[in-house]
Amino acid sequence: MLKIQRFVCNPYQENTYVVSDETQECVIIDCGVYFDDERLSLIEYINGNDLTPKHLLCTHGHFDHCMGNDTVYYEYRLRPELSKKDEFLMKHMDDQAMYFLGMEYDRDTPPVGNYLSPDDIIEFGSHRFKVIATPGHTPGGITFYCEEEKVAFTGDTLFQMSIGRTDFEGGDDAAMRHTLKEVIGKLPADTTIWSGHGPKTTIGDELRMNPYLR
Repeated sequence: MLKIQRFVCNPYQENTYVVSDETQECVIIDCGVYFDDERLSLIEYINGNDLTPKHLLCTHGHFDHCMGNDTVYYEYRLRPELSKKDEFLMKHMDDQAMYFLGMEYDRDTPPVGNYLSPDDIIEFGSHRFKVIATPGHTPGGITFYCEEEKVAFTGDTLFQMSIGRTDFEGGDDAAMRHTLKEVIGKLPADTTIWSGHGPKTTIGDELRMNPYLR
């Protein structure tokens, strides 16, 4: 059974996830830890629970979801894995930080370790995540879906009663509408959605009450 630990991080209150199972192997999804106490909390949780990180996964390339990639790289020698379509965003973390927050981002950005494509399988412990293409918020937005446990990590594609913005660089409103209707909206109703910001939800609840999915 999966154990999902959420860390709310950085000025954007982004959700960073450590997902582990009974084997003590884990993956880190959307590592947005930025402040020193956030970085320490992540490391203490992983080391304190004797976890072995196997993958550093990115649902997309926005800086608030990648600000802690350097911490994972230096602590566990893992490089980020994401869609090649979002590599242009990750290469310009400093520009993003200045544009969105007016702040200088002076940390190293580790090189991409693996480019993920639709239908790729991420394996760790006794579990498997399927990579699903969910563009709209960014060109290379992806969702990590575990059919066995009925959970999906959607990044900034779907939130509780809302969706991600499409007016940033690379955003595409038509692609987002297709993603919500034909991809995310087709997942089983009892799938739990762990979003990039805010609380968890379910596909069933979003289909009933989220105006963007009606």
